Amino acid sequence: MNAGESAGTGHTTPHGDADWRLFRGDGTPRSVAFPPAPPWRRPPDEPAGTWTGSPRPYLIDPDDADIVNAALHLRRPLLVTGHPGTGKSSLAYAIAHELDLGRVLHWPVNSRSTLQEALYHYDAIGRLREAHLRRDTDGSEPGIGQYVRLGPLGNALLPRQRPRVLLIDELDKGDVDLPNDLLTVFEEGVFEIPELSRLPEEHSTVHVGTDGPDAPAPVVRGHVRCHEFPVVIITSNGEREFPPAFLRRCVRLELPEPGEERLRDIVAAHLGHEALVGIDDLLDEFLGRRAPGELATDQLLNAVFLRKGGIDLDAGPLLDAVLHQLGGAV
Repeated sequence: MNAGESAGTGHTTPHGDADWRLFRGDGTPRSVAFPPAPPWRRPPDEPAGTWTGSPRPYLIDPDDADIVNAALHLRRPLLVTGHPGTGKSSLAYAIAHELDLGRVLHWPVNSRSTLQEALYHYDAIGRLREAHLRRDTDGSEPGIGQYVRLGPLGNALLPRQRPRVLLIDELDKGDVDLPNDLLTVFEEGVFEIPELSRLPEEHSTVHVGTDGPDAPAPVVRGHVRCHEFPVVIITSNGEREFPPAFLRRCVRLELPEPGEERLRDIVAAHLGHEALVGIDDLLDEFLGRRAPGELATDQLLNAVFLRKGGIDLDAGPLLDAVLHQLGGAV
């Protein structure tokens, strides 16, 4: 194998040359050829709005896979917990890819997130502005549908023969009432858009914007009702507990931190089996530094990728920068 060839992948590694440094900090402009990125850091080839998620390998224990299947059969949300880097969010993409359910609908939750934003957005100001402009020209009123766009949860509840996958990421970062706000939607699979339900009978059907490249969807009398409950994956880092009423409606999956053999399997799946040669010291270092929640698996992948590219990780503080503790102050 050449020095510039990645173990087990057949691709040129970024650091086969003796001097792998692109940036030297000497203030001298230079034209450099950027090396290939790690497999997990390459942008998708599909056009914007059509990506179904990278078909990266996803390894899961059979018992954990059975819990996923139970949630699918029961049509219940799957609440996935575990330390950062255990593959909680990636599970949603693995399910969508393996079951051919299309692009994952992603709702990243923060402290300001609301149920309303996840269901739909109505641009009342934009519609009013357009109405004023048209009065000065042809006098026609703009259709309300072009100012209503469904959010990730709203798109997931559109009536389809096959369900979509909805990833509600880090729900524990949201407002304390947000889980309870979701209960009715999860139970009934329907929600109302009041701006449309108040329209006169002759405007009972309105076409509204949807995600990505999909055509506008018809909404009748302002109500969106699913044919099939979506596949809902909810992730949590365990920053707080959820109310019992919410937990009762979920199937729970706790993803453990991978042990040494599983880590070897992960490295081989992403970088090829030959990448396992000569990394025992990196594995020992990773396991020795790892306390619960303090290191993520992708940090080990980063270290192995650099090592296989010919970089001396023991030089200076480089290894500490790659395997830095996640729980410490920055």
